[in-house]
Amino acid sequence: MSITTSLRVVYSCVRCRAALVIRVTARRRARVNDWGMTNPTRNERASWIQGPSARCEPTPETVANPWRLILLGAPGVGKGTQADLLHQRLRACHLSTGDVFRAAGKQAQCDLSPAMKAALDYMRRGALVPDSTVWDMVRERSGCLHCGGGFLLDGFPRTLAQAESLKQLMETEGLALTAVVNYELPVNEIVARLSGRRTCEKCKAVFHLMERPPKVEGVCDRCGGGLYQREDDRPESIKVRLEAYDRSTAPLIEFYKRLGVLLSISATGAPEAICERTIAALTAWRAKCPARA
Repeated sequence: MSITTSLRVVYSCVRCRAALVIRVTARRRARVNDWGMTNPTRNERASWIQGPSARCEPTPETVANPWRLILLGAPGVGKGTQADLLHQRLRACHLSTGDVFRAAGKQAQCDLSPAMKAALDYMRRGALVPDSTVWDMVRERSGCLHCGGGFLLDGFPRTLAQAESLKQLMETEGLALTAVVNYELPVNEIVARLSGRRTCEKCKAVFHLMERPPKVEGVCDRCGGGLYQREDDRPESIKVRLEAYDRSTAPLIEFYKRLGVLLSISATGAPEAICERTIAALTAWRAKCPARA
């Protein structure tokens, strides 16, 4: 099975002094993994990161019973790494709100949606982006929730208000949430993971200096982009992040537990082992609750 993408020419707004971008994507052959699933080429998630007017290339493949998952867990448990591995195994798109915020800072002002302009205004002032603005950002990209390959939602919801809004939207759109995966890890291991994590500036792949180092120091294995340490992964930021999580995000565990969709997964061990543990739990969950899944 092969997946072909197209040659696309995009003329950026002259007012923003953006350059002509010629995007050429290559014809590559999908691999069949040990679960009998094809691993398609990684799509750009353009409509998620850039906004509803953008298009993903290649278009995610539609599957008969897509996985629609929310990933929870304190900063440093490895949600991003697991989302990447699960994307490759389950074919669901990795939708990260953090990626949207980071990408917005590199986009031309005229290419930003109203919600992203508002979010950037808060961020540049050093203020937290309010629930209403984050929700507007997700809602304007709600088409991604209908992705034929399913989705892995990482970084949203972060508060009960966001969770309730998402629940209402999915019910209105006739979409069933498969499960909420909650990754658990002791605090001392979280600190060690955060301080050693490095992120690709281009494809956002995540590496770790000790547990998952790149083949070439400072260079992404996947796309060759440079690796950097995010500001919120620096030791002085870790305590603040964990405290913020306890205040606003941890209550989501109880919310989804009451809804009967929570799956708690130990995040100890190698990323591949955690992924296998997650898939085993999800497979058992789908067999147990086929109507919901």
